Amino acid sequence: MDLGLTNKVVLISGGARGIGEGIVRGVAAEGGIPVIVDRKRETAERLVDDLANQDRPALFVHTELSDPAQCQQAVEESLSHFGRLDALVNNAGTNDGVGLASGSPETFVASFHKNLHHYYYLAHFALDALKQSRGAVVNISSKTAVTGQGNTSAYAAAKGAQLALTREWAVELLPFGIRVNAIVPAEVMTPMYEEWLQSFPDAEAKRRAIVQNIPLGQRMTTKEEIAAMVLFLISSHAAHITGQCIHVDGGYVHLDRALVWDEGREMGEEGDRRDSHADT
Repeated sequence: MDLGLTNKVVLISGGARGIGEGIVRGVAAEGGIPVIVDRKRETAERLVDDLANQDRPALFVHTELSDPAQCQQAVEESLSHFGRLDALVNNAGTNDGVGLASGSPETFVASFHKNLHHYYYLAHFALDALKQSRGAVVNISSKTAVTGQGNTSAYAAAKGAQLALTREWAVELLPFGIRVNAIVPAEVMTPMYEEWLQSFPDAEAKRRAIVQNIPLGQRMTTKEEIAAMVLFLISSHAAHITGQCIHVDGGYVHLDRALVWDEGREMGEEGDRRDSHADT
């Protein structure tokens, strides 16, 4: 399927690695032009160089996303290079474990700020350009917004707010033909996730405990699978989809996680009904 993204300019926050990198590579593979907005300079520059070696244009704008002025500059620099902006993908964030007991009012506010406010900043400063292109916005949220996790109050609150903003912006931007949707991942293997797994004495045992509770295939979602949904949502093939919060998670949130495929057993048989939950 030709998604019609050739020469479309897509700004991706947190695009240097993880889910963001998957989206950047997906946009480039479809002939689009990804703009990486991130503070990881070396990682982002390596990614841009790799794409250049494949004759795929990309731009990196070094940005501290917690600073609204730098977010504005990132949008303006993208427009100065390419003259247009066709889609915004808000993706950057960190599950930093600021909980009700483990955190403080100060750490809660700081974590909430760094996980949420740049979604608004970038959308605000990109709005005029998106109106001109009748573009699209995709917000990457998290299952913690709807399931909870424990010990991550600020992150979960920010992710829940992202879902609320998705529907609010979808309503506000209807007159301009700008579609706004969200993707809700669950367990996605990224460098950040791998770092979290390595914090356990037996990282492989922890991974197995998690994936056994993912109904579809007992495996983690890949960043490429998240990227594929992003690409669809920003394309003209999703022209009548807006205000949706779409779970790409192998059924993790909405299906019974006790359902597992075991050799010689059928889905749905009673078995080992353990429950494991992790998100980073």
